[in-house]
Amino acid sequence: MPPKAGPPQDDVPRRRVPAPGRPAGRRPAPAARRPAARPAAKAGPRSAARPKQLRLGSPKPRLRLVSLGLTLVMLAFVVRLFQVQAVDAATYTDKAERQRQARHTLAAVRGEITDRTGIALAASVAAHDITADPYLFTPEQSKLPDAPQQAADLLAPILDTTPAVLAKKLAMPKSRYVVLARRQTPQVWKQIKDLKSVYGDKAAAANRRKQDSAANLLGGILQEPSSARVYPNGDLAAGILGYVNAEGKGAGGLEVQLNEELAGRDGEITFAQANGRRVPTAGADETPAVPGSDIELTIDRDIQWAAQSAIEAQVEKSHADRGYVIVQDTRTHEVLAMANAPGFDPNDLSQANSAAMGNAALQDAYEPGSTSKIMSLAAVLEEKKATPATHVVVPNRLKRGDRLFKDDVDHPTWYLTLNGVLAKSSNIGTILATGELGATQGEANRVLHSYLTKFGIGRRSGLGFPGETSGILAAPDKWSTSQQYTIPFGQGLSVNAMQAASVYSTIANGGVRIEPTLVRGTKGPDGRFTPAPAPKKTRVVSEQTARTLAQMLESVVDDEEGTGTKARIPGYRVGGKTGTSNRVDPRTGRYKGYTASFAGFAPADKPRITVYCAIQNPTRGSYFGGQICGPVHKQVMEFALKSLQVAPTGGTPPHLPVSFDPGS
Repeated sequence: MPPKAGPPQDDVPRRRVPAPGRPAGRRPAPAARRPAARPAAKAGPRSAARPKQLRLGSPKPRLRLVSLGLTLVMLAFVVRLFQVQAVDAATYTDKAERQRQARHTLAAVRGEITDRTGIALAASVAAHDITADPYLFTPEQSKLPDAPQQAADLLAPILDTTPAVLAKKLAMPKSRYVVLARRQTPQVWKQIKDLKSVYGDKAAAANRRKQDSAANLLGGILQEPSSARVYPNGDLAAGILGYVNAEGKGAGGLEVQLNEELAGRDGEITFAQANGRRVPTAGADETPAVPGSDIELTIDRDIQWAAQSAIEAQVEKSHADRGYVIVQDTRTHEVLAMANAPGFDPNDLSQANSAAMGNAALQDAYEPGSTSKIMSLAAVLEEKKATPATHVVVPNRLKRGDRLFKDDVDHPTWYLTLNGVLAKSSNIGTILATGELGATQGEANRVLHSYLTKFGIGRRSGLGFPGETSGILAAPDKWSTSQQYTIPFGQGLSVNAMQAASVYSTIANGGVRIEPTLVRGTKGPDGRFTPAPAPKKTRVVSEQTARTLAQMLESVVDDEEGTGTKARIPGYRVGGKTGTSNRVDPRTGRYKGYTASFAGFAPADKPRITVYCAIQNPTRGSYFGGQICGPVHKQVMEFALKSLQVAPTGGTPPHLPVSFDPGS
């Protein structure tokens, strides 16, 4: 049967057949559906004006770049952390420890310098180093815009400095420690404490009123224990003692010569700190300071005072440039006094004259004049070329070489003994006597030179004192025509006062030269006394020659024809010699003025004390040694003999002849 005709195809609805694998009756997901094709847009004006749609870029590249950057930063942190905690851990630990730990020096107390009886000539007393914490003077901490300047204005008068200097030290915000002034007295620190108390009360009141602008201005001013050098006797023996510098170290005299023994050894303390302050509950590691040794000198303070008083008075009276007095114990050659005029006060160097701050008795070199004749006659006697009674005819003038020599005074021909040549201090007589030392003048020069060197001329005395001169003594083959005849009477060579005094101590000691000493010994921190090494001894002339010379020196003082009568001391036998020489001006190098001197010892028959005096360029009154140094010698010798309780010997002077009768 033919199929039945149906409606047209378009009018019959089609049944949806599920796709393979898709459940029947479900609609496909929207994302799976393919969008229906849009009909083609009609061409026209509206279609042309529609904008083109923009597409956003992908964020992934940016994210990768940021991640890479963060990774690099984290890697840098990791590397640095590894370096700090592993590679350089010890270094940073040590650095942190150093910053946490504070180290301060504990200054050693400088040893005393005393005289031979233990009286202090130089000592150390308690003092304070004034310090500050500049951080506490910053505007943030002090609540003041100009705290350094305000504090400096208050402290400058107390610390004897200028506000500008202090303000500069206080205005160092990165520093926690600065020294404002060293070795200040307890009185200075008390003044500062009083100021701190006043400003502390103001700060407390301001805090109660909640006014920050009135903070404790001086709260950052602190102190550390220290010591200061003082000289209890002012200018007494200043030329010997010297002085210390601002750092407390020796800078002159024995203070610098014996600085190592005097200074001791500084200690150190290490403690924990926080914000620049010591943590009181933390422990401390301390190495104690070792005090310096005490130095005991040979100087006798009372004799030093007598010598200094006498020379100061005579220098002022004579309007002289300077003068010196040396006192020695003839048995040991210990220096009992060494005085200079003018001097200085080591307690106040700001007022001292720089030209007077040394020890002129050791540092000045000058021509000794007639006091040197004793060495020439010692050579003549020791070489047995004459005796005290040998006749010497002394004309008014003596021609030698290209020079015409004379004595200090014009005179007719003198008929003197060798003793008289010394008593009347004849230059011509000395030239004639020393001419007998050799068959030729050259040989005589060599013999005389050998004795001069044995007496210590031309080399330092042995004291080891800083700045000491060795004087000038040329080799005999270098002596000029003039020097061959002037050196015997004390010109053409130069000495210092200690060398000149030592010559007379050698005669007084029986012809044995002992190197002079200033130090008897040292006393260490343990209280144990260590004597100084024994000085070197040298025999210069025989005991017989020394005894003869002592008798001849008595004639200079005791005989009415002698030049040293002003040095007489009632009850005592005194031997001595005057000296008056042309002086070389140290500024011009030419002869100008005179050097007056006197040297001697007592009792002459049993010597105990040597005194030497020299005055440079006296310009008022007499310039002769016997006239201006003789009285100084007498004054100092009298005091020393009484101070040491040296009794007169009671012996009778020999009264050696001074002249002879040419007709006899």
